[in-house]
Amino acid sequence: MISIHIIPLLVAMFLAVNMGGSGTAPSFSAAYGADLIRRDLIPGLFGIFVFFGAVIAGQKVILTVGGDILPAETVSMTLSIIVLGSVGMAMFFANMLRVPQSTSQATIFALAGPAIYLDVLQTQRLVFEIIPTWFITPIIAFVLAYGIGKYLYQPLKGRIKPLLAVLQGHKALKYFVVVTACYVAFAIGSNNMANAAAPVLAMAVNMLEVEPGSPNFMMLMLLLVFMLAPMFGIGSSLLGSRVLDTTGKGISSFGPLGASYISIITASILLVSSLWKGIPTSLVQMNTAAIIGLGIVKNGHSEVFKNAPLRRIFIIWIVSPLIALLLSVLFTYVADYYGFI
Repeated sequence: MISIHIIPLLVAMFLAVNMGGSGTAPSFSAAYGADLIRRDLIPGLFGIFVFFGAVIAGQKVILTVGGDILPAETVSMTLSIIVLGSVGMAMFFANMLRVPQSTSQATIFALAGPAIYLDVLQTQRLVFEIIPTWFITPIIAFVLAYGIGKYLYQPLKGRIKPLLAVLQGHKALKYFVVVTACYVAFAIGSNNMANAAAPVLAMAVNMLEVEPGSPNFMMLMLLLVFMLAPMFGIGSSLLGSRVLDTTGKGISSFGPLGASYISIITASILLVSSLWKGIPTSLVQMNTAAIIGLGIVKNGHSEVFKNAPLRRIFIIWIVSPLIALLLSVLFTYVADYYGFI
């Protein structure tokens, strides 16, 4: 019995490894792209701050993913494996193509698959909160990065150029940029841990008949975070270098100020999404939008949009969630056909 019900946890660990590979880019690509941190130091810092973010600010998103798309009471061992496996495969596909993908979007699509098949899809939050947030947050990140860069930084650039020259080489500023990268990892923990933990938590709550919000529920959630957070660091070590090269070096290069600016914008928007209404959203898309915005100010739109990695990123953003949806529907059908549901 124990060996059977540990399977969803193992699949969740596989997903967490892939999320670690994908999440490394939006957290540390700016600092890495500015040559402020060695690649071998990134996985440890990433895993630690993902853990703190999940523990301190991740509960609302876990509750959203765990019950607001596919009803929590329907999440069996079979369905949890289907959802987690579908997301893990979609993320692995994106990582192999060296493209950071939104785990939140893949997870929501994977949850929608069995919900549609079983005719229990809950559309209220999906249609009126989650999907609109996916479109709005990258736009906000782009506007902030472009607007402040163009209308504040550029007009003052000539006047503060001597000061910037001093700051660019100052160790304190370099440390600040790395701190902002850790801040992004914290935000990732607050939002993306739910993608791996929530399906397993929903299954465990049903099996153990635990009341959501109770002390036992909180203990289960904390235990899952303890087990899954190290997997983010492992994924960062195994897979993160591929997507780091794509986003950190492949789109645009920024100095320390630009790197920290991008990190603060994207992490702050993600934390607001996590703490305000617990909405799972895409940090990688916000990060890329901010990089594009600042890149246009620095290099011009023609230079940024002719970038081949950028075109590939946009394509995978569309394809990967659809793969998660199709896989989850297919696996649910097969499981139902053979009597596992």
